[in-house]
Amino acid sequence: MGLFPALAANMLNMVGVGPFITIPLILSAMQGPQALCGWILGALIATCDGLVWAELGAAMPGSGGSYEYLQQAFGIHSLGRLMGFLFLWQVMLAAPLTAASGAVGFADYARYLLPWLTGPELKVLAVIVCFISTALLYRDIQAIGKVSIILWIGLVLAMGVIIWAGAWHFQAKVAFSFPPGAFRFSPAFFMGLGAATLISMYDYSGYFNVCLIGGEVKNPSVTIPRCVLLSVGILAVVYLAMSLSIIGVVPWREAIGSHSIVSDFMERLYGSRAAELMTALILWVAFASVFCVLLGYTRVPFAAASEGRFFSAFARVHPTRNFPSFSVLFMGGMSALACFLTLEALIKALIVIQIVTQFAAQCVAVVLIRRLRKNIVRPFSMPLYPLPAVVALAGWIFILASSGGVYILSGFALLALGMIAYLWRARTLREWPWNAPAPAT
Repeated sequence: MGLFPALAANMLNMVGVGPFITIPLILSAMQGPQALCGWILGALIATCDGLVWAELGAAMPGSGGSYEYLQQAFGIHSLGRLMGFLFLWQVMLAAPLTAASGAVGFADYARYLLPWLTGPELKVLAVIVCFISTALLYRDIQAIGKVSIILWIGLVLAMGVIIWAGAWHFQAKVAFSFPPGAFRFSPAFFMGLGAATLISMYDYSGYFNVCLIGGEVKNPSVTIPRCVLLSVGILAVVYLAMSLSIIGVVPWREAIGSHSIVSDFMERLYGSRAAELMTALILWVAFASVFCVLLGYTRVPFAAASEGRFFSAFARVHPTRNFPSFSVLFMGGMSALACFLTLEALIKALIVIQIVTQFAAQCVAVVLIRRLRKNIVRPFSMPLYPLPAVVALAGWIFILASSGGVYILSGFALLALGMIAYLWRARTLREWPWNAPAPAT
């Protein structure tokens, strides 16, 4: 896979249904168009964290992504075992939250076409989307490449139409109708900025996906860093353009309360028929994103369990069709249960879990590898080291602190449960820390 196909696949994983469902949430976080600063700050954090991923991915391409990075940094025979297990633990939780967010977004847009649906009925619809995706995955899939291509076309078409239509009908006085005190640097401003940035990171998330397929990338020492940084840069411009296009037509006070903001945007410009067509397109994108998320994530615990690195149940395969049957059913069932949370709760829980179990630790890992693992060749080195890693870590801490006490406590509670699960399993298998001390790595 060369740079262009790797870049297309990376951007496809990043976008999904995210920007079509999160614009009202970002505006609501700061109660005004100043919330667009969240896109900018999110791009800065994603760029700095992307440099962390770029350095590690170029040094260890095709080695298991974060699982390998954390083990190498913290010790393959010691603390690194726990860190690698926690990465797998968060995947088991992050996958259902990610899929459920797409399913809930699907239900919200379906309300535009079926306005008689009530709140409980929308939840049931989201659950059905997860069940159908699971049923489609419960087989030997042969045409995943075609699904990805169709999804990519749908994404590009939807975003292109939004930006083009907004550019022709943009009204600056509508877009920049700031409320009084919008840029007063108070604690409320920074808490709102943190909340907006958290949601934007949900949309940027996935810039590191190319690192997970590094073994299938041509010249990874060059392609991976370029792919990561180009993905963030291109989508930062696209997301800002989409947001400005929409709030330049739909006043932000109305946009905040919208469950299908792109449909409302299209209806205002071109009428209900155009809005219905755009809604149908976004419904397809939302469904396909749920399918693709479950497809990718179900293979992670399966691969680890097959090598004896995770709970053995996830290594089960279908007796005749040779796919990870238990992993598919587990992820699909957990996704259906997660649909009963609100969209905002799903996004916040997802990002907080990833911060406490993976993202923050990886910013430390890049420093440890430079200092302690000098035998690892680093064909790409981040500029201004260690500043990008420090900025990324500070950004993750800022986002975590702004997420709210409930989410912080939940994130660390899940981290504690993961540690308990690891210790229980390690004691059964007589692995670190229950075995004899292993040689230092």
